[in-house]
Amino acid sequence: MIFITLEHISAHVSFSLTFVITLIYWGTLLYKSKELSNSGGKGMIVTCICITGILVIRLLYSGHLPLSNLYESFMFLSWTSSMIHIVIELRGQDAWWLGAITAPSAMVTHGFATLALPDKMQQSAMLVPALQSHWLMMHVSMILLSYATLLCGSLSSIAFLVIMSQINQKIFIVDNSFLFSFRNPRKWILINQLDQLSYRTIGLGFSLLTIGILSGAVWANEAWGSYWSWDPKETWALITWILFAIYLHTRINRGWNREKSAIVASLGFILVWTCYLGVNLLGIGLHSYGWLL
Repeated sequence: MIFITLEHISAHVSFSLTFVITLIYWGTLLYKSKELSNSGGKGMIVTCICITGILVIRLLYSGHLPLSNLYESFMFLSWTSSMIHIVIELRGQDAWWLGAITAPSAMVTHGFATLALPDKMQQSAMLVPALQSHWLMMHVSMILLSYATLLCGSLSSIAFLVIMSQINQKIFIVDNSFLFSFRNPRKWILINQLDQLSYRTIGLGFSLLTIGILSGAVWANEAWGSYWSWDPKETWALITWILFAIYLHTRINRGWNREKSAIVASLGFILVWTCYLGVNLLGIGLHSYGWLL
C-alpha cells in the first residue's frame, strides 16, 4: 500500500513539474532569459528523478520491468524525454531552446498516462506467459527508446521548417537593380542547431528501432513460432523504419536540401504515433491494449 501511495505522490509531483517547466521554457523562447533556461534545466533533473522513482517503485512491487502496459510505457517515454534533455545539456551544448521541445513531450506523455488513461489501465498486473521472457527488457525498452528519440528528432524538424518559413531569404529590391537578402544571425544559428539535433537523434532512434524490430522478431519466434506475421504493429513499425531510412539516405546522399529532408522527418512524427498508440488503442493484432474497441 505504501508503494502505491508513494507512486501516486511522485506521479502528481512530476506531472506538475513538467507543466511548470514547459511554461518556463516557453518563456525562455519569448524573453531569451538565461536564468529561466537554467531553472528549467534544474527542473528537468528533478522531474527525471521523480519519474525514475515511479518506475523503480513499480519494479519493486510488481516484480518485473515496468514496461508491460500502456501507462508504464507512457511513463517510460516521459522519462526518456527528460533524459534526452539532460544528456544534451551535460554535453555542454548551448541549446537554450531545447526544453521547448523536450519539456512539452515529457508533459504530454506523462499527462496522458496519469490523466487520460482509465484507472484499470494504470494498474500493474501479472505478466501474461508470452511476456514472461528476458526479451521483454531488450525489445520493449529498445522500441520505446527509439520512439522517444525519433519523436524528438521529428519535432526538431517541424520546428526547423516553421522557422525556415519565417526567415527564408527575405529579399528586398533596391533601385530596381540590387537584391539583398536579410537573415537574422541568431535564427540561422538556431535552425542549424535544430537541423543537427534532428539528424543526430533520428540517427540514434533509427538504430534503436532496428535493434527493437530484430529483437522483437526473435522474441516472436520464441513466443508464437514465427519471426514475422505481418501483425499491424509489425507492419507499421516497418513502415516507420522505411521512412526514417529514407530520411537518413537523403541526408547522407546530400541530394536533397535540408528543407525536403525535414519534411520527411516531420511525417515520421505521425507514423511513430500511429505505430505506437493508434494500433494499440484500436485493439488490433497481438500487440493491442484494446481501449477504443
